[in-house]
Amino acid sequence: MALMTVAMTVIPLMDAFGKLLSTEHDVPPATIALGRFGGQIVWLVLLVVVLTPTGRRTPLRPTRPRVHLLRGVLHGGSSLLFFVALTSMPLADAIAVFFVEPMILIALSAMVLREEVGWPRRIAAAIGFAGALLVIQPSYELFGPVSLLPLGTAFLFAVYLLVTRRHGGDDHAVTIQLWSASGAILLTVPVLILGTAIGLDDLSFRLPDSTTGWLLMAGVGLISTVAHLLVVVAFRLAEASVLAPFNYLEIVTATTFGYLVFGDFPGGLQWVGISIIVATGVFIFWRERQLERRTAPTIRPLAVDA
Repeated sequence: MALMTVAMTVIPLMDAFGKLLSTEHDVPPATIALGRFGGQIVWLVLLVVVLTPTGRRTPLRPTRPRVHLLRGVLHGGSSLLFFVALTSMPLADAIAVFFVEPMILIALSAMVLREEVGWPRRIAAAIGFAGALLVIQPSYELFGPVSLLPLGTAFLFAVYLLVTRRHGGDDHAVTIQLWSASGAILLTVPVLILGTAIGLDDLSFRLPDSTTGWLLMAGVGLISTVAHLLVVVAFRLAEASVLAPFNYLEIVTATTFGYLVFGDFPGGLQWVGISIIVATGVFIFWRERQLERRTAPTIRPLAVDA
């Protein structure tokens, strides 16, 4: 839960960087997506080189390469749709539509993974979603054609998290992210080639033309690397249905960045929504601690090599 909290806190900063790149530096969304996952590979390789002790090496081939490439394609598709949405939608509005994702994830967890989802978690997820709506104050205009892009992002990312939960515990976290980023690039490169060839600006290839633009691009890759490593580890340690409500914490940081970067100041009703979201996260944490205490073994567990 702590790992998911940190990840959901920094991810909106990556989205803010992406929106700045597209709106102020004229970098197409597909190029931003390529930079995100290409930068992720670079940062991960540097992480392996710097942190791996001498004489040891991180295994770079996963046990299920195709699964992790599939995860990458799903993640790449969700990221591409979201960056395209941000070119015409405010950051907060796009995330408002995206926040159907935890509801999709809870449903998929119950249907596909057969995880037990009790009524307290279902109710908490619903209350958290209601709080997100209060923060964003979405209007009926959001459910036009443009709003379908964050909706597609939500579905693809929910499936991505589901696959992470099912198969994420078999390999090293760095290995998983390297192969996922490679899968995303396998999707974005053909999209870029096709988009450039037929003249679709949002899907074309155009690099930043300033130092600030390149720094923003590097930041997108770095934040993506750190946040999603945390997500992979978190889903190794807890059920998807437990972690899903913590996605709502992302709206708190998104609102903050919306004010600091784009000048969108939350109103009184939005602060009520933020309070509901925080209270929901605290309740989920308390509820899971209570369940853990009830099922805790009476025999001291053996130490394991972490």
